[in-house]
Amino acid sequence: MFDALKNLKDKAEEIAQSHGGAIAAGLEKVGGIVDQKTDGKHSAAIDTAVDKAQGLVENLAKKKD
Repeated sequence: MFDALKNLKDKAEEIAQSHGGAIAAGLEKVGGIVDQKTDGKHSAAIDTAVDKAQGLVENLAKKKD
């Protein structure tokens, strides 16, 4: 089981490294859509969540280096 989790982690790092820019752009786009659907009522929370998710993707990409 541990090997399966390690393989999953390695794959996530590879994907983040290869496609990090596209993932970050997608997160930004989704955040904008959600913000629009909620009429801007939760803009700060959405921005924070998008920033944290983008940071996670960036950190995963760095770990693979």
